[in-house]
Amino acid sequence: MNIRHVILRSLMLGALAIHLATASAADAPRVKFETTLGNFVVELDPVKAPKSVANFLKYVEDKHYDGTIFHRVIPGFMAQGGGFNKDMQQKSTRAPIENEARNGLKNTPGTIAMARTSDPHSATSQFFINFADNGFLNAPGQDGWGYAVFGKVVEGMDIVNNMAKIPTGISAGMRDVPLQAIVVQSARVLPVK
Repeated sequence: MNIRHVILRSLMLGALAIHLATASAADAPRVKFETTLGNFVVELDPVKAPKSVANFLKYVEDKHYDGTIFHRVIPGFMAQGGGFNKDMQQKSTRAPIENEARNGLKNTPGTIAMARTSDPHSATSQFFINFADNGFLNAPGQDGWGYAVFGKVVEGMDIVNNMAKIPTGISAGMRDVPLQAIVVQSARVLPVK
């Protein structure tokens, strides 16, 4: 990727983030996930998490999540997806985004947040859905940052909760991998009502 492409992409993501930040709550985008376990819908918060929402929507638009799995599921904690295919091969991503964990949104049951490494500003495509009130993930967190919530499940939380019922094990050197693959068949933005 050349520098011109990187700059153009950054400008486009920035413009999308500004547009989303000025949108009303009634215009909050919704994304429907169709999975092998069932379907669920997340509603995004572009006002409080404009960069995270713009980033997530770009991955949805690019159909990045199609064919990915929920590769880490811990009952009573969370389900993580968005980065690996069913063969446990990691998908390539765009550059990381700025951490928006200080936006006032909390890691409560049903919320969706950006997954990251120990680097606070390392989030790319991976996300997780909280099963519980995970207050220790909120800003400022143990590392001074926390994990950025950018939306919530508004339909199909029973499907999400069912992920925690699937036995897990070790696969490709990773722990907490569901032994029955939970595959995202598609993730699409729903039309605004």
